[in-house]
Amino acid sequence: MDVREIPHTEATEATEATEATEATQATGAAHAAAADATAAALARVRGAARAGHPRALAWRTERLTALRALLTERQDDLAAALHSDLRKPRSEVDNAEVGFTLREIDHALRHLPGWLAPEPVAAAALGRLPPGAAATTRYEPLGTVLVIGPWNFPVQLLLVPVVGALAAGNTVVVKPSELAPATSALFASLLPAYLGADTVAVVEGGPEETAALLAERFDHVFYTGNGTVGRAVMRAAAAHLTPVTLELGGKCPVFVDRDVDLAAVAARLARAKFANAGQTCVAPDHVLTDPGTGRRLTAELARAVEERFGPDPAASEHYGRIVNEHHFDRLVALLDSGRVVLGGRHDRADRYLAPTVLANVAPDAPAMREEVFGPILPVVHVAGVDEAIALVNGGDRPLALYAFTGDEAARRRLADETRSGAVNFGLPFAHLGVPELPFGGVGESGFGAYHGHHSFAAFSHRRARLDVPIGAA
Repeated sequence: MDVREIPHTEATEATEATEATEATQATGAAHAAAADATAAALARVRGAARAGHPRALAWRTERLTALRALLTERQDDLAAALHSDLRKPRSEVDNAEVGFTLREIDHALRHLPGWLAPEPVAAAALGRLPPGAAATTRYEPLGTVLVIGPWNFPVQLLLVPVVGALAAGNTVVVKPSELAPATSALFASLLPAYLGADTVAVVEGGPEETAALLAERFDHVFYTGNGTVGRAVMRAAAAHLTPVTLELGGKCPVFVDRDVDLAAVAARLARAKFANAGQTCVAPDHVLTDPGTGRRLTAELARAVEERFGPDPAASEHYGRIVNEHHFDRLVALLDSGRVVLGGRHDRADRYLAPTVLANVAPDAPAMREEVFGPILPVVHVAGVDEAIALVNGGDRPLALYAFTGDEAARRRLADETRSGAVNFGLPFAHLGVPELPFGGVGESGFGAYHGHHSFAAFSHRRARLDVPIGAA
């Protein structure tokens, strides 16, 4: 029967069924085309790794220099993408995103010849070998590596591992976060264009595309994100015995002692906590201090926030937004964890949540049961350093522990009696800017480290070599 002869309802259903089938076929075709493109991209970067070109110092230097050119020549485009994704202020783009990555590139270029030089083993270790024996170690490329980036710093946290991978002589597959779509799309066009399609392949998409990538065999997987996905990455990598680096998060505590300059502490806390609207894995998560110090600190924080963002942070060009409605709703629900003594204003349509401080927060309040990852700073009262140490040790090991105290004994105890990825006294997350320091977590906050030489080493195999003369006794 011709469709025109079918009664109206049946004709409509037949048309809808046809359209649904066509849509399904189109979606399937699109997925198949994307899968074919990904397979071709993987073949190119793997082929280049097998050909051995990345081993040469000149190749590594050229690629790092090309990445540097991308960042400097397209900085305005990156700033526009980051503003679209996160309303990220230009000052944060220039310093924490592009500037940070440029400093990592410059550090690698300056030190790469030394990193590549063979390292002789001490002569005393060769005592049992025949005369003339020589032993060295040398860092060699792993091959083709996968870097999965997060959404909160979609330039720095994607590209700084890439810097280490290229310095180590690897080809790279990168998976930007789908929650930062403008930045992801920009990288999909720029990275292969600047570095070569046989050096870096970019795979866009969501969980389905990530799962498909993880089913492939890589020589190393570097993931930055949350623990739930981190466990999935480990399970997938285990099928191929692929080594992994997991850069996760955690509740980074801040101990504030009675004897400190609270105006200076507040200024440093406000800068560290409310950068990127609090969406930073090493941001101070909560403050541990005594009640009197907590009250005085809150007053100083109010002054510090106004000095940094003005009387209305919503109108400040230096204050960002929450990445999406899901995270916005999660954060607003945490406001009931204590008494709002600073901020608290929010606007879902704008994804705006003001810099906020909560007082009288119990250790078991909702904001203390999960990483805040937003512009909410709970203040938890403790009697002193003993109780602070007990609270830190009662939770998962954090990515960083911060403390403001002039008491040397308290500093020593905080360093010796707790475990964390890093411990900083006097300035939160400043350790990120020291490339000689390893950056990474422990336990629930991840494992493996990078930045500077540690990035180079993470993507290298330290190969042993022994030369013994033939005919030696």
